[in-house]
Amino acid sequence: MFTGIVEELGRVRTAVARDGGMTLVVDCDRVRQGLRLGDSVSVNGCCQTVVELDDSGFTVETVPQTMAVTTLSELRPGSSVNLEASLRLGDPLGGHLVLGHVDGVGEVESATSQGADRRLVVRVPPLLARYLASRGSVAVDGVSLTVVSVADDTFEVALIPATLERTVAGGYRTGSRVNIEVDVIARYLERLVAGEGLSGGRSQ
Repeated sequence: MFTGIVEELGRVRTAVARDGGMTLVVDCDRVRQGLRLGDSVSVNGCCQTVVELDDSGFTVETVPQTMAVTTLSELRPGSSVNLEASLRLGDPLGGHLVLGHVDGVGEVESATSQGADRRLVVRVPPLLARYLASRGSVAVDGVSLTVVSVADDTFEVALIPATLERTVAGGYRTGSRVNIEVDVIARYLERLVAGEGLSGGRSQ
């Protein structure tokens, strides 16, 4: 589990296709220091398992399913990536609860500067739009953001200078593809309201 607070911008050292997946080696400093083999790390919002460590970074094996439903397949050597190590018991929760399970890929419809800030309008698959609400939370490439407004299958967020400087958001342009994870609480609420799984069972 993660918080959506990016710890570091990493850089892809190598990205090698493998059996429909990819072996991804990422160079970093701060995040690398706390990692152990088998740990989870968020790479642009995707939860990945560390399979190898060296003095400069870490290696993950991205499976075909992840390649199919996220933007990790678009990474190339030199690409910048948002990195966050998994939340540990007692760590502060500065953003919102992020699982690292990407729900779909959105596309930046517009990126408009407003002084030092930037307003971003993102189009998402219609099935995801139902989970977005004004002043609710959403993770974009693993960054915890507050939704400013929602209209049909688009939502708007405001990016402050610190976010633009410390994450890949600084490079967003019209047409940029981004990983989207909706608020997990919204998904559970939908199931509760619909009554799924609530009938036919008995407490033990």
